[in-house]
Amino acid sequence: MRMWQTIRSSIFSRHSHQHAYAAIVLSGGYEEAGDQGRFRVEAGDIVLHERFEAHINRFSDSGAVVFNLPLPVGRSFLPGVANVPDLDSIIQTAETDQAQAAGLLLSTATARKAVYADWPDELAASLIQYPSLSLSRWGEMNGLTPWAISRGFMQVFGLSPSAFRARARSRQAWKAIASSEAPLVQIATDLGFSDQPHMTRSVKRMTGVGPQAWRAAANRFKTN
Repeated sequence: MRMWQTIRSSIFSRHSHQHAYAAIVLSGGYEEAGDQGRFRVEAGDIVLHERFEAHINRFSDSGAVVFNLPLPVGRSFLPGVANVPDLDSIIQTAETDQAQAAGLLLSTATARKAVYADWPDELAASLIQYPSLSLSRWGEMNGLTPWAISRGFMQVFGLSPSAFRARARSRQAWKAIASSEAPLVQIATDLGFSDQPHMTRSVKRMTGVGPQAWRAAANRFKTN
């Protein structure tokens, strides 16, 4: 991923990033629909991405100029759209010291409250918070048929609601594995996986590394 991007395409199809980064919008604007929901951003906005996020980007007619700043491993932050009081200072600092710029950004960023434009946004937010949510029950409560939910959600996010839910569950499992000492079988049960091997496959599919390796890495980090 390049640090500076001048984008004139109308759309970037669904893709994923292995590393955490901040997309700083310098001009133009776009819509992003992915693992953290759907955002509409313009110049001055910052989109904070965690590791292994996947999303679609749809750009305005004028395109966009974006500055991509890597974020440090192990630093916690709230993903989504944020703003900072002195964006120019961060850009100038990044040209000579990316780590310092990332620290300045994360220490001064203020999260923007999520705005839901329609039901796909609301469903995505619900699935992120409750990965075991029943899609049929949610549809009944909101007057939507399974076919309408599947078709409408796919148009926005580029994958089915059930696939989105599976990724949300995998993200929660990955975070719980790395941040807690709970037994892996308990994490799998609490998050609604059919069994521990199911969780192992899901986490490895998303991150490329299985739960045991993530737990070992987390323990090494705590020891040092």
